[in-house]
Amino acid sequence: MYYLMIEVFIFGYLLIVLEHNIHINKAATALIMGAGLWALYAIGAPEILELGYSESWKDWLTVNPNSEESMVHFLVHHELTEHLSEIASIVFFLMGAMTIVEVIDEYQGFRIITNRIKVTNKAKLLVIISFMTFFLSAALDNLTTTIVIVAVLSKLIKDDETRWYFASMVVISANAGGAWSPIGDVTTIMLWIGGQITALKIIEEIFLPSLVAMILPLIVLAFKLKGEIDIPKLSEDESAAFIPLKDRVIVLVMGITALLMVPVIKSYTHLPPFIGMLLGLGAMWFITDFKLHSKTLQDKRHLNVGRILSKIDMPTVLFLMGILLAVGALSSAGHLNVMAGFMQEHFQDIYLQNTLIGVLSAIVDNVPIVAAFMGMYDIAPDGSTGELANFVVDGKFWEMLAYASGTGGSILIVGSAAGVAAMGMERISFLWYLKNIAWIAALGYIGGISLFYLEMLVM
Repeated sequence: MYYLMIEVFIFGYLLIVLEHNIHINKAATALIMGAGLWALYAIGAPEILELGYSESWKDWLTVNPNSEESMVHFLVHHELTEHLSEIASIVFFLMGAMTIVEVIDEYQGFRIITNRIKVTNKAKLLVIISFMTFFLSAALDNLTTTIVIVAVLSKLIKDDETRWYFASMVVISANAGGAWSPIGDVTTIMLWIGGQITALKIIEEIFLPSLVAMILPLIVLAFKLKGEIDIPKLSEDESAAFIPLKDRVIVLVMGITALLMVPVIKSYTHLPPFIGMLLGLGAMWFITDFKLHSKTLQDKRHLNVGRILSKIDMPTVLFLMGILLAVGALSSAGHLNVMAGFMQEHFQDIYLQNTLIGVLSAIVDNVPIVAAFMGMYDIAPDGSTGELANFVVDGKFWEMLAYASGTGGSILIVGSAAGVAAMGMERISFLWYLKNIAWIAALGYIGGISLFYLEMLVM
């Protein structure tokens, strides 16, 4: 069963890659793969856990007996529940952010922004969007920023392929911007909370490599995209629905405030980010429902948040859920620990290790990979010398791990939550991204690593 799980994951991943060729929605494949791997894990649990690859099972045995009943309790009530809580946090966060964006869009709030963007040259607009995304993702996070900016792009650019290039650059910029901020990416947050890095030091050390990871792809695409953008006309629904400017401004300000308050609420309460997101969504829902009873909006039933919820791209949410379930099963069964151990044994150089971690994070979720390496290496005491100096707080290994895991996911469209969100919102094909964007994202990724290595040599 242990090896069958690997085969199922590879086969499922292949079907996701070939979605547009086989005409089977990637969400269906991901759900079968995710749920199926947990089913295989449960059926073959005695055999799989006896192999001894699961570190969490070893920890469980230190305080629990090794019995069939204990094994079932470990698998169902411990491992699955723990992974499900992590997955639910991401899914609720994504649904909340997408709903807030849809509410702003229905109230034509984004038109306030797009109507003031007068740049029509593709290259110039790409530069503006990329830098805006890069810095905004550091303040919010890469997933929220991607959802917001891609929604804005849909109002700016009519041509599908041009918009795909812009959306792909948004993913690269968002992931790069999230890597250098302690609150910009899940893995950076993990390292920050775990004590491996400090906020000011990670900004100081990772900012320039992250900027390079964004600028190199930006230069390539700026030369590739020529001419002027074709601005889409208002849809019939938008044309027919006149929303007073005051109401548009109120909803836009409420939405942006709700998104900006997420990291603030997390910092003060230490609760997961989805709590702040759901709080912001609830506040918007309450106020917009109240506004619907006013004279100006009494006939605008389509603006009710309950109706807007039907527009959420649920296949994208379910696809992400399936992928995270699959990776969670591989993590719990010990597959990712084996892979991390193999890398630790055969690739001793910390720069090579982290370079490979970034590439792997484009294939599987970066969170369990980073968690595995955080568990393998202890934080070295201050004043350590030699190799141990790389593992002190703010050591080179931890800083590069934050960069690699944050930016490496841009190499594939499914390599990050931001990429999955953009993929769902714009219907970007996996193969299109692989053909047109992957090598550009890899160029930026390697460029950032090279700068990081040069900084280390100079110091």
